[in-house]
Amino acid sequence: MSKIWLITGVSSGFGYELTRQLLDKGDTVIGTVRNKAKISDLIAEYPTLFDGKILDLTDTPSVHQVVKEAFEKHGAIDVIINNAGYGLFGAAEELSDEQVDLIIATNLTGSIQMIRSALPFLRKQGHGRIIQISSYGGQVAFPGNSMYHATKFGIEGFCESVSQEVAPFNIGVTIVEPGGARTEFRYGSAQVADLMPEYDGNPAHSFLAMLDSTKVQAPGNPAEMAKRIIESVDITPAPLRMVLGSQALASTIATLENRLADFRTQTELAASTDYKE
Repeated sequence: MSKIWLITGVSSGFGYELTRQLLDKGDTVIGTVRNKAKISDLIAEYPTLFDGKILDLTDTPSVHQVVKEAFEKHGAIDVIINNAGYGLFGAAEELSDEQVDLIIATNLTGSIQMIRSALPFLRKQGHGRIIQISSYGGQVAFPGNSMYHATKFGIEGFCESVSQEVAPFNIGVTIVEPGGARTEFRYGSAQVADLMPEYDGNPAHSFLAMLDSTKVQAPGNPAEMAKRIIESVDITPAPLRMVLGSQALASTIATLENRLADFRTQTELAASTDYKE
């Protein structure tokens, strides 16, 4: 049975791969972009199934309007995929105020407002699935990625809370945590701070090798990742988290085990602050 999907950021990467796979199997996709020229092929090839929308996620009133118009036009939307976002690399000291504000507005606030905009419609229709594209960087932190991690740690906390609020309305929430993939996120759209010589040789600049596709190729296959994301919609109840990529999973497990081990050393410290009653 065909579904209707609303996906942000469909001009490249996971968004484009998801959209093409869904259209190829006959589903309807409302896809948002900042520039329609980048999706001219989808518009031409799928004139009835693809509904391209211009949207700047940092413009909250526009987010509300696009979501409202999409539900009004299509009657119901089965799946919302928050995919739009980008990476920002550099030591915290190297980032400008404008870079900090923009990545929060795009990756974090934009995703929050998209979900908030859709919830009244999903609740009234009595079903729906929200998929938030995060990253294993929502659990594992690396130097030189501080603001990206801030947005991903933040959106994961938001989604985990919302998932509990909306479950009684038959709305599922899934946080997708991909590892490195061969998309424009890493090799095209990544933004880099004005680097300071004081950080040369510092772990904060280790990302430079990762961004050089002639030296390192990301292990993740975007097409296979998109398939797993699409398949997750038919899993009930909705999985809260999905890690995609063996390296990402191994790194996440190791990080969480280390975190738990550290917490377990704090039993006496934690208890020492309780009232003794």
